[in-house]
Amino acid sequence: MEASFWHQKWEQGDIGFHESEANPFLIEHFEALNLTKGSRIFLPLCGKTRDAAWLLACGYRVVCAELSELAIKELFKELGLEPEISKIGQLARYRAEDIEILVGDIFAVSAEYLGPISAIYDRAALVALPACIRKHYTSHLMNITGTAPQLLITYEYDQLLMDGPPFSVNQDEVKQHYGTSYQLESVGSKNVAGGLKGKVASTETAWLLRKNKIIG
Repeated sequence: MEASFWHQKWEQGDIGFHESEANPFLIEHFEALNLTKGSRIFLPLCGKTRDAAWLLACGYRVVCAELSELAIKELFKELGLEPEISKIGQLARYRAEDIEILVGDIFAVSAEYLGPISAIYDRAALVALPACIRKHYTSHLMNITGTAPQLLITYEYDQLLMDGPPFSVNQDEVKQHYGTSYQLESVGSKNVAGGLKGKVASTETAWLLRKNKIIG
């Protein structure tokens, strides 16, 4: 999936994947990660998510990665913050109090650029990527975050009835990507009201991913 696909989506305002409020699964399950206030939370492919505002209000620090600079300008505007903008490698860095966003290709984000991460909240990254990229993405994500614990949101539906994004990612695929490195727990599941994009019946699932303990 080319970067131009997402740039065009944002330029045209075709952002049906954007939620106007914080995700209910985030509100219900994030505390299960047992993080201290001030922890740095990574949101990959964040768009202009309202989840960032919720995490900030709860006392966490937010670090994001996003391809669309337009989305990030809108996010800071909605947060009422004036970012300091700088360049880091191939990326632009937007920074204000307790929030930092790396704008550009997520595969250009390194552990060095990202800094220490306490947890990952992935609502819109894994499901935004086609199957051919998801393995590369999950390996990269674990590498740059030190396999930080995650709250992951997935959707499951008949992919023959509608193409993504968001794409259908079932339990078996979550295990394929993360089962070796994490203990996986499905903590919530619900039918998407009215169907995904109003087109197809879909189930939304929340996963807690806790890093496997090394024995020996």
